[in-house]
Amino acid sequence: MRKTAPRLRLAGALAAALMLGGIATGPTAQADERHGKEPTLADLAQRHGRYFGSATDNPELVDEPYKALLGSEFDQITPGNGMKWYATEPQQGVFDFSQGDEIVNLARANRQKVRGHTLVWHSQLPEWLTGREWTAPELRAVLKKHIQAEVRHYRGKVFAWDVVNEAFNEDGTYRESVFYKTLGPGYIADALRWAHQADPRVKLYLNDYNIEAVGPKSDAYYKLAKELKAKGVPLHGIGLQAHLALQYGYPSTLEDNLRRFSRLGLDTALTEVDVRMQLPATDEKLAQQAEWYRDLTEACLAVRRCVGITLWDYTDKYSWIPAFFPGEGAALPWDEQLGRKPAYFAIREALGGR
Repeated sequence: MRKTAPRLRLAGALAAALMLGGIATGPTAQADERHGKEPTLADLAQRHGRYFGSATDNPELVDEPYKALLGSEFDQITPGNGMKWYATEPQQGVFDFSQGDEIVNLARANRQKVRGHTLVWHSQLPEWLTGREWTAPELRAVLKKHIQAEVRHYRGKVFAWDVVNEAFNEDGTYRESVFYKTLGPGYIADALRWAHQADPRVKLYLNDYNIEAVGPKSDAYYKLAKELKAKGVPLHGIGLQAHLALQYGYPSTLEDNLRRFSRLGLDTALTEVDVRMQLPATDEKLAQQAEWYRDLTEACLAVRRCVGITLWDYTDKYSWIPAFFPGEGAALPWDEQLGRKPAYFAIREALGGR
């Protein structure tokens, strides 16, 4: 069990954020000057053998200040939407990788690595796939073709794939997606095998939310991962999305959970991190949020096979939270003016920075 971070350190993070104008007013010129001389979060994470990344999405890339910080602070990028099925195969057999390519090219220009997201998911599917009934042989052929076409396209350009995303319900039963209902649970092993055939070097993950703590849903992934490994199915890691909310409590068994997947010989990663709150944001809520960011960073650092952390975009300006959770937000370490919040300083301290 991990220990709670001392609250005294939170006061230091909050004071630093206030001093640098990072809570509501945006970074000052002094902060910008200081930031330019400091190691980035990615630099600090690399000292521990980890990456520290951010998701991004294509419409945001016209925002030059945002794009500059994305390119300088992080060493890993995840495309938020551009590699999903609706974007990459909008018509059956007609592939369009332009959105994903834009982000991959940006990452390569910045010497950042890319996490592929996602090959098989129940959501954001094209109408041609969801608007008809499929026989099992038909859907197997469609699924295999889609996976292998996309993985081959990005072979050598991404270091990992979220192969199957959100396969379980909260109680640990299988989500009844079109893939599960038509093909049964074996579609997961097939997807992993097909991806491995298309790129034998890329790391293959299962990815989901609400699996940070030990519980029915994470137990289901543990059981499945153990079975897949025993059968020789190419599974290399588990992605814990870590979409957290202050009102629901911190997943105190996170570190234990990371360790048990490691004992199966799997990597883990915190893949879509944000910590939302009920608005308005207050100093007290921002301090609690900072503590959570510190705790999850320390949990990853404490487990050797936790390979990195990715924010689900780094700034409240482009957070998905307000649109999906009305009345909630302020979930990320940078505010809407790209100013650094207490959470930023808590992460920095957890990584060994000042």
